[in-house]
Amino acid sequence: MKALEFHRNIPRFAAARIAGGLTPGGGASVGPLHLADTDSPESPGENWVVVRPRLAGICGSDLATVNGKSARYFEPLVSFPFIPGHEVVGDLDDDTRVVLEPVLGCISRNIDPTCGPCADGRLGNCEHVTFGELEPGIQTGSCHDTGGGWATSFYAHTSQLHPVPDDLSDEAAVIVEPAACGVHAALMAGVPDNGTVVVLGSGTLGLLTIAALRAHTTPRTILATARYPEQRLMAAELGADLVTAPDEVRRAVRRMTGTRAVNKGGDLDRLSGGADVVIDCVGSSESLTDAMAITRPRGRIVLVGMPATVSVELTPLWHRELELVGAYTYGIETLSDGSSSRTFDLAFDLVRTADLGRLVTATYPLDRYRDAIQHASAAGRRGAVKIAFDLRSEKERYRQ
Repeated sequence: MKALEFHRNIPRFAAARIAGGLTPGGGASVGPLHLADTDSPESPGENWVVVRPRLAGICGSDLATVNGKSARYFEPLVSFPFIPGHEVVGDLDDDTRVVLEPVLGCISRNIDPTCGPCADGRLGNCEHVTFGELEPGIQTGSCHDTGGGWATSFYAHTSQLHPVPDDLSDEAAVIVEPAACGVHAALMAGVPDNGTVVVLGSGTLGLLTIAALRAHTTPRTILATARYPEQRLMAAELGADLVTAPDEVRRAVRRMTGTRAVNKGGDLDRLSGGADVVIDCVGSSESLTDAMAITRPRGRIVLVGMPATVSVELTPLWHRELELVGAYTYGIETLSDGSSSRTFDLAFDLVRTADLGRLVTATYPLDRYRDAIQHASAAGRRGAVKIAFDLRSEKERYRQ
């Protein structure tokens, strides 16, 4: 089996952190990730099947790991060595094409009775990610026992798999998992009818959240921030009414909401009011600081972009009685009409109606993983959105 393996190696992780800080994607050249020909893992148990990836996406959390920027919070929640890759479209042995729902909850861990979140369909909130019949791992791509999508094969529990309709291309299918994250974020935001919402960041996750907001909510205005020209164009095409540069967002929100500026030393510091909801798809100290400055008192901030260690002034959170919530993965969603639906079902519909397969900009074979990581790490600057590994040419060669 051909796979990209990530080993526990502290010196190499430190080297990746330095290299990734100097050059986008530099961690791939010096860090713990390496390409290997290895034996296929053993099946974790009953109801597990082999999946042979066709395309496997590279997401922000993958890049943080490879470039040595992931939070130490995750150390007890993964098992080494692991094979990254959780955005996957692949084939089963009978050639059924499937998309992976990567969260490893109580069902896949064979834990009975299940925890409360899993029983309610909130798999991302599973309380047992380090227990049961699997090694620790919050999802496929961080668990040693399952493998991951950056390989010619891995194991998935049958409860994790969704058949792909014939009318969806592989490029569209590989976007379904991140689209589900965007749908979950948009619905968790609780945007009021005729309200105002700001999306900070127009990378893959920001763009998908914009599309989901347009599909499932009814705001008066969606304002997005985008750093690069192609991001600005795509944000507008997917549903943003206004798009501004990150360093202009406070002025843009002031104009959008008709609120007043609170000045400090003559420069715009924060606003007296602000947007009803701000969705942070960046997760940096700067974006969180902006979010608290532009959200109206008692408004909501939804953190979607995975943060690492950040340093922020929390006084606005206290003083303005802001609500700060995280949005991680997916499960069962409650829609505006009171009905419920699986997030992945909504994501399949969104990918189809918004033609989101076009967000896949470039693909690479596994043996060019350094080039792929570098491209993904500088995607916005290079006019790209989603970069993925293409394993379709490897499928027959490595069929067991």
